[in-house]
Amino acid sequence: MNKIAATLGLATTLAVPALALAPKAEARTVTLTTQLRPYDGDGAYLAIYLTDARGKFHSTLRVAGSKAKYYKHLRDWARGRTAEAGRIDGITGASVGSGQSLRASVEIADALIDAGYQIRIDTAVEDGRDNPSEVVVPLTAAASGKPVAGRGYVAAFRFDM
Repeated sequence: MNKIAATLGLATTLAVPALALAPKAEARTVTLTTQLRPYDGDGAYLAIYLTDARGKFHSTLRVAGSKAKYYKHLRDWARGRTAEAGRIDGITGASVGSGQSLRASVEIADALIDAGYQIRIDTAVEDGRDNPSEVVVPLTAAASGKPVAGRGYVAAFRFDM
């Protein structure tokens, strides 16, 4: 019994300092700015989300438009987000109108930056076109602060770290 206690004591003594030296998860605040083009119709729904290097859904950053029945029109995002269905309430807001801007600050883990991840935006407008993956921009330090045009409702998108 004393051997077991001594072994556990030694293991604990060695493990505790190692845990204290282990790096903590770091994240940085990233500001997302999306400017819409003028268009006819109701407010636009947007899903801003992360994908990995293979284009596989990772997580939702922001959703504009609070009526879940319209989320199916944000096709690429809707297809990937099934695992977080109940967790998007805190990151949703009102839809964005013609010519308006959406600005949001989010926390993104440092490990995802310059690691092949991408920020993507899907857009849709009632009685208008759906634009899956309308904007695709690499989540890199080099891309930070550089505006990118969308191919539908988004006039310009940029992120700042």
